[in-house]
Order: sequence, then structure tokens, then C-alpha cells
Amino acid sequence: MARPRHTILAVAALPLALAACGSSGKQPSTSGSSPNPARIDPANFVARVDNPWFPLAPGTTYRYRGTKDGKPAIDVVTVTHRTKTIEGAPTVAVSDKLYLSGKLEETTTDWYTQDRQGNVWYFGEDTAELNAKGKVVSREGSWQAGVDGALPGIFMPAVPRIGQTFRQEYYKGHAEDHFTIVSLSAAVRVPWGSSRNAMRTTERTPLEPKVLDSKYYVRGIGNVQELQLKGPGHERSDLVSVKHG
Repeated sequence: MARPRHTILAVAALPLALAACGSSGKQPSTSGSSPNPARIDPANFVARVDNPWFPLAPGTTYRYRGTKDGKPAIDVVTVTHRTKTIEGAPTVAVSDKLYLSGKLEETTTDWYTQDRQGNVWYFGEDTAELNAKGKVVSREGSWQAGVDGALPGIFMPAVPRIGQTFRQEYYKGHAEDHFTIVSLSAAVRVPWGSSRNAMRTTERTPLEPKVLDSKYYVRGIGNVQELQLKGPGHERSDLVSVKHG
């Protein structure tokens, strides 16, 4: 989901200002040069995430299959019933477990919320890389909005438009992902199924300037595929199944 740590990113991007949406419109601001968003109004957020391009219904489990570091990968993403208040805003916790060659390699909890205009926001992640014995060896990439200067970002706009660019997260030197919407009528086929009206995005980060990724989203389902387009190695993740709890 929100750039699980197993995914890859891309191409340097200018920092973008993200404004919390007010009652005057559905779209957050994406212009400007400051890395700081406008003041977050906690009353404008709800833990219920029902944006059709990225729905997070509690109890839903997404299973992905692909490759990472030359190894077969299985990624199990579960929308939990847990919530957490971050910067005064209620967020829903999403569990992400990555298995490489059958062994649990990484566990992550991502926190999402939705403003009352329908934009999905990303408020942080707690990630842990494990060794062969299941011991935590790194928490690099973990961040939480409001801690050590970290800021939330937009993960999915309420009304996507081709050419829109958003910053998903900002924790200087650790988490600086951006994405751009490049199509709303892309064709995609994965084990779960196929669509000719998928949203296609490219993802990037100035922390990995030689890497470029692409994601595909289907309305009513969410992310169905992730592909590495540029950079060392080859990574891929395809949606295999969706189980509603």
C-alpha cells in the first residue's frame, strides 16, 4: 500500500506544498516550493477511507505476488480495525507483511486518513526489517507526522486528474516519496483480474534518483500492480486476491 518498504521509487522531484482541504473545494493544493503543508485541521479528517481509487474497508486482505531482490515475494496487506490519533486526526492502521522465499522479511504498519473532501492522506509508517531468525535489524523508513519534523502527504486525491503530482510523505532524508498521475484509462492485467480503465501513476523520490516505479489502481479495489521501470534490479508486485472480512 502506501509505498510498502519493498516497493521502489524514482526520479528526483521538487518539494511540493500540500494544503489541507477546506470546505471550498475537493482538491488539495500542489503548487509552491515550501515542504510545509498548511495547518492540519483535525476536525476535517475521518478514519473511514472510502475513496473509490483507494478504499480501505476494515477486515479486507489484499494478497500480492511478485519479485524483490531476485527472490519470489508474497505481500499480505490487511486493513485492520485499529485506529490511531496522529496530530489530532483519526487514522486507520494497515498491516503489511512481506515474505521473500517464504520467510517473513518485513512488517509495516501504515496510517491513513481521509479528509471530508475525499482526499486520502498518509500520516506515517512503522516498518521493521527482519533477519532469518525473525529479529528486527532495521527500522529505516519509519516516520510519523508531527515527529522530528515529519509531515503528512496526499496518497490519493478525491478527484484524480492526469498531470497531478502529490507528495505522499515528508521526513527529510528518510521518506520523501512523490507520485504523478499519468493515465486514467490504462490497461492492466494481473492474476486478480483485468481492467482497461485503471489509473496509472509514476512514483519517485529524491533519495533514489535513478529509480522510477509505476502503480496501477482500479476503482473499487485500489492498487493492483507495482512495477519498477528504471533502476538497478527488477521488482514487481501483482494483486492475486482480495478477501473481504
